[in-house]
This record gives sequence, structure tokens and C-alpha cells, in this order.
Amino acid sequence: MYLGRILAVGSTQNGKFVAYRVSSRSYPNRMVSSFDDRSAIVPKEGHEKDVFKSPYIAYNCIKIVGDIAVVSNGSHTDVIADKIAVGMNIRDAIALSLLTMDYEKDDFNTPRIAGATTLEGDSYIGIVTHKDIIVEKVEKGKAAYISTYEHTKPRYVEFRADNAKSAAKFIMDEGEFKKFTNAVTSTAAFGDKKWTIDSI
Repeated sequence: MYLGRILAVGSTQNGKFVAYRVSSRSYPNRMVSSFDDRSAIVPKEGHEKDVFKSPYIAYNCIKIVGDIAVVSNGSHTDVIADKIAVGMNIRDAIALSLLTMDYEKDDFNTPRIAGATTLEGDSYIGIVTHKDIIVEKVEKGKAAYISTYEHTKPRYVEFRADNAKSAAKFIMDEGEFKKFTNAVTSTAAFGDKKWTIDSI
């Protein structure tokens, strides 16, 4: 089953996390560039001109703001992070950013998805489509995911990871996620007392 972009947020037995996976049929030539406080989806070398074909294929997908990790499938990662940085609560930052930026105006009306998790384990997950907008609190101690296609409502999932690398691997091709096709790359932030970021 093809779900497009997928993100997951919440808690595992060993810590808190946000994770993101690019699955793509149209633009598979992409990779993750990870830094101390963010991960970005960028074209692979030789495919840089793809950004002129679609404005939606390069963006920060994870950003750390203090004790909060933000994850999304587009430029709204930065908008959400900026709202949180100036004191807005997570739910409102996600809702306002999704509502303001709306779904992507491409051939598929691709939804924008977003989520965030604190080091204390408070998580929210949301989506805006051409039909509706949803922002939900994830039950503490659990994990949930959402995707741009098919699974466009938050779904609880057993997520197994004990660091950022294993979280990125899990959303890429393990557990529930191994059933989903066209995986390209993935990244995750994982933390207990501080966030670390890694990717595949």
C-alpha cells in the first residue's frame, strides 16, 4: 500500500520520539541532511533541478525547539517551530500553521501533516486536507502515525526504538511500516533528557 509521506510521534519504552519517512513515486531522488537541531529533505546530487519542478520536495522535516521536537512533511515545520519558540502551545501552533498554509496545491492536493513531542512525552499529531483539518493529542506513553494518503486519520501503532537511528529504521521498513511501499529515506529525533537526530 502506498501512503506517501509518513510521520509518527509519541513514546517508546526507552524514550520519546518523532520520526519521518519519505515515500515517493514522483520524486524518489531525495535524501536527508541531518544537523544537531534539524533534519532536511533535499534532492540527491544530480537532481537539484527537481526543486524547480515542484516547490514541495525540499524542506526541514524535523526541528528541535528547546525540549520539543517538531516534525512535518513540508515548510510548515519551520512555521510550527517558530510559533512554539515565541510561546504558543503545541496544539495551537500545529493547528494555526496547518490552517494558514493549507494543503499543497499540487496535482494530488497533497495534505500537510505535522506532529510534535516533548521530552516529557506530550505529543500532538495533525493533518490538513482539501476537506478538513484534524489536530489530536496522542495518549501519553503511546505512539501514533499519519500519512498523506490512505491513512489520513491518526492511528495508534506499536513503535519500537531506543535511539534516533533505530527510530528512523523502524519507520522506514519495520513493524507496521514495512507493509507500505516506495520508501525513499527516513529520519528521527529521539530523546529522554535531550534530543538527538539521526537518519538513514
